[in-house]
This record gives sequence, C-alpha cells and structure tokens, in this order.
Amino acid sequence: MNQYEAGYYDVIVVGAGHAGSEAALAAARMGSKTMLITINLDMVAYMPCNPSIGGPAKGVVVREIDALGGEMGRNIDKTYIQMRMLNTSKGPAVRALRAQADKFMYANEMKKTIEQQENLDLKQGIAEELVIEDGTVQGIITNTGAIYRAGAVVLTAGTSSRGEIIIGELKYSSGPNNSQPSIKLSENLLEHGFELNRFKTGTPPRVNASTIDYSVTSEQPGDEEANHFSYETPNEAYLKDQLSCFLTYTNEKTHEIIQNNLHRAPMFTGIVEGVGARYCPSIEDKIVRFSDKPRHQLFLEPEGRNTEEVYVQGLSTSLPEDVQEEIIHSIVGLENARMMRTGYAIEYDVVTPYQLRPSLETKKINNLFTAGQMNGTSGYEEAAGQGIMAGINAALKVQGKEPLVLKRSEGYIGVMIDDLVTKGTNEPYRLLTSRAEYRLLLRHDNADLRLTQMGYDVGLVTKERYDNFLIKKAQIEGEIERLSHIRLKPTEEIQRFLTEKGHAPLRDGILAIDFLRRPEISYTELMQFAGNDVELPEDVQEQVSIQVKYEGYIAKAASKVDKQKRMENKRIPENIDYRAINGLANEAKEKLIKIQPETIAQASRISGVNPADISILMVYVEQGKIAKV
Repeated sequence: MNQYEAGYYDVIVVGAGHAGSEAALAAARMGSKTMLITINLDMVAYMPCNPSIGGPAKGVVVREIDALGGEMGRNIDKTYIQMRMLNTSKGPAVRALRAQADKFMYANEMKKTIEQQENLDLKQGIAEELVIEDGTVQGIITNTGAIYRAGAVVLTAGTSSRGEIIIGELKYSSGPNNSQPSIKLSENLLEHGFELNRFKTGTPPRVNASTIDYSVTSEQPGDEEANHFSYETPNEAYLKDQLSCFLTYTNEKTHEIIQNNLHRAPMFTGIVEGVGARYCPSIEDKIVRFSDKPRHQLFLEPEGRNTEEVYVQGLSTSLPEDVQEEIIHSIVGLENARMMRTGYAIEYDVVTPYQLRPSLETKKINNLFTAGQMNGTSGYEEAAGQGIMAGINAALKVQGKEPLVLKRSEGYIGVMIDDLVTKGTNEPYRLLTSRAEYRLLLRHDNADLRLTQMGYDVGLVTKERYDNFLIKKAQIEGEIERLSHIRLKPTEEIQRFLTEKGHAPLRDGILAIDFLRRPEISYTELMQFAGNDVELPEDVQEQVSIQVKYEGYIAKAASKVDKQKRMENKRIPENIDYRAINGLANEAKEKLIKIQPETIAQASRISGVNPADISILMVYVEQGKIAKV
C-alpha cells in the first residue's frame, strides 16, 4: 500500500464514541489543532446499548464533565425525552439524575457540535497503526495509507477493538450494532508490547412499541419539577412533554424457558470467552446466579420520539434468536410483541489499565493516551469522564504543561481513574457510590463548586460562565454568613409554626443558621422569619441548606481528606528501584514494580501493599535513598 503524508495535528483522537467526542472537543477548545477520526461518521456518540444518561454515581460524573467544560450534560439536556431524579427520599450524597435520551437526536446533536467546533476536524477512516519513534507516538497510519502526524494521540476505540458479536451459536467479527470492527490497531498495540484482555458486554432485544400492551404494566413518568445535567441549562427550558417508561417483570415461565435453553447459551457453552460485567449481567446469568428470585424487573424504554423501537432494559442476552422470541412472549405486556432487533453479546479488547498513568497517558509510549471502554470500563458516562480527562491531558502535554489529575476527594472521575490505574479491573468496571470513600463531598449538587475552577484554569470553561460561577459562590458564602448573625426571637409566629409542625417551642432566641440545622426546617420555611431582601436562585438556596444541615458530616469528611493530603502530595521518583528497598514484602515489591505508583497515597491503595510497606517506602523517599535501576 502506498503511504502518504496527510497532515499534522496537535492532538489526534481515534474513535468518536462518548470518550472520543469529549476528548476531541476538550483538546480543540483548549486551542489544540485536533483531528477526530472514526470508522463511521453516522455513529458519532452513538448509543448501541441503553438509550439513557445518568443514574447512581454515573449522573454525578455527567455533572462533573459539565463542570469541567465538557459536552455530555449540555447534549443530553437538548435531546432527552424523560428526566428523573432518583433516590429523592435519601440524603444528597446518593441522589442521582437520570435522563432517557432520544438516541438518534443525541448522536446527531453531538455530531453537529463536533462539526461546528473550531480547531476540530472530523474524518471517517480506520486507524490501523501507530507511528512511534524513540518511545514517543508521532501519529497514526490509516487503512488508506494516510499518515497523520501529531504531538499526542488518544485512543478511544471502545468495543470496536477486535469486536465479535455473539448470538447463540453465531459468532462474527463486528463492532457494536453491526458496525465495522477495528482489528489491526489492536494487533499493532500487541506488537508494541501492550497487554490486552478480552471483556464482554451485551444488549437486550428491541421490540415494536405498537405491539406492547402497556395497560398491564406500571407507568414510570418523568419529573414535573425542573432538573438538568448542565449548569448552563435554564429551568425555563425544562421539557414538559415527556415520554414515560414502563415497568414489567420476568416470571416463572420466563425462567423456565431460560433454564431449558442454558445448553444453547453462549456464556455457558464456552463460545463467550470475554469477562462480563458483574453489575449488569445477562438475563441468563441472573437466572442462574439468583435462582431463588421469582422475578426480575424489566423497564420498557422508548429509544426516541420518531421510532417504534423500545429497549427492554434488564433483558440483556446472547441466547439464540428463537429463544429470545419465546422469552419476550412469556412476559406480561409483551405476549404479542414483535422483536425488531435481536439481543447480542459483544467481546472486545481492553488495554489492561495498570499500563496507564493517572493522566491516562500510557507508560510504554510517551504522548499516547487511552480512554473509555478500551480501558476496561462499562457505560457511556464512565467513558465520557475518561475522555474529557484524556483530551485535557493530551492538550496539556502538547502545550508542555503538567497534567490535570483529579484526586479521589475531588470527583467520581478521580475515583474511577485511580481505581483503574491503581487496582486494575478483572471485569467491565462500573462506577458505584460505594466506590467513593468521600461520597458526601462528591455530590450531584456541588460538582460546579468542586471542578469549575479547574475547567476555567485549563481553558475549557468560558469567562462568562466562570463569572456566573463566582457570583453563585459568593451568594452561597454570603447567605451562610448572613444567617450566622441573625438571631430569631421566640415570637408568637415562630412558636405557632413549631407547634403546628409538632415540635417543642423555643425557650430562648436562636441563630437562624442553627434553626436551619433542624431536620424539619427547610430553607423556604426559614425565610418566613429571616427573609432576605433579594430572593436567591434555587440552586443557591439548595446549596446553603445542604452545607448548613450536613456541616458536621462534611467537616469530618474534609478532615479525612486533609490527613490524606500529605501522602497525595508526596511524589515517588520515577527512578526508584523497589527491589533494592530492604524490608518491603516480596508481594509489595512485585505490585509496586508493576503499577509504578506516582505518589505515596496511590501506593497505599495497591492491593498487596500493606501499611508497614508504606512506612518503609516513605522513609526511603523522604531520606532520598533512591536506588538507580
């Protein structure tokens, strides 16, 4: 094949899924001349799996992407068909926003945003080979022989990486939704010494909405109260005409059909070789693992306003097509449903994430970054969170600046990346609130307060948005300060109010801020007695209320973060020889050599490295006893 020089870019992003879209937009908005190359321009930011964004932990990630200046939050706010806040009866640390997307509008809107972005070229093509010189990536070579040079390359090939679709006994090479797979890029990574694993994910069948009997299912409508993922979306834009989802269940007949066909299930016959997600199992896996459960939830989710396709959430399967038909017709409401697309499993290559730095740059090849499902995660949100960080750090690398690495106390994105590069993953990684030890600090409501400054500093957040953020921050601080100096007297009005709520009257005066700390008192109710001359925006009121009511818990969490800071800030020199450190356990030496942690704190989180090993390591680092390799 004749090769030719096709152009130079500061940053090249390979793959235009959710990770690639965020990476390319971030790099371009930071001033880097960027190219986004993808196999099929009709599948930019495509949703081959569930047509939704958000949910527990994942919804917070979308808010964090938005706070940093990313696109996912803005895009779903323009294209959702239903919005719901989950866990509203629980505390703010576990509340999560979830949106049902019009999957076709979502992809089209993201493609349009990318096409119109300054400094960003969107191209169709297949990247097959990396150009590497002296241990540094210099660009890519496509299947047509085009050589594109670059200062940094971000790989976000996702499930296309040597993808194989499996339905029953049928197994064939394919990317998601029968798209073209990326084969030679994986082979090229192997040639350069990268370790790859095989993971599996899957999708359920889609059925025709007009053939569903919704009257025997439970309707799940959207929220009437306005909610958005992006801090820039005004409440006035909230969609009133939302589409409902519907709830139904599997039953004994469904389970019997599956049990009778396990001998034809690829994941049990050995046809499926990749490791699947524990937290999003196929229906056949659920039936085997949870045989005591008489039924499992299924959500019927519309895929858009202009399609009859309905996604059967919870029925992911790779069973043969005829068995899938039988399963669908055993379910209440779907007895006469017509299947439009068959569910399938897909196996794909994963770059074992211990080969990455916390910046998502690979350790083997300088200036080469990977992000998304290629790093072993599952979900659009996890992919996009990595994508924006890889794009930011690729642009910073080209600019000769230090990388931006989010700490575990600063964002769920920080938790995810640290988990991947420090602990690795043996299965598709999914973010959960339980993974975050500082989850009271990493809330849905305060992502902007945590990350907008960082987004502005790297050049992703506009000056106008930053100024509005500073106003909001000042309003929150000012109101808390005001409430700290207002004393409420036990007037007849207050006493009557407390009595009507079934609470003891005041014996003496009380500061307004202490009155708000009472669980039964809302900020709106407090304003009856400590009114402000200017009515504050709802998000400011919410933030004041949360910060005041949870002050003690937040302070305890912040104290733990402060104690960890010393280890987070203590960097480990790159030239350290762990084998020469006396006293380290052999397992600790093996793990430290493999992971190559950048800080003492990261080293302390490695499985197999115990506190005694960390104490010895700290002494060596602090005393400068670094043995040359």
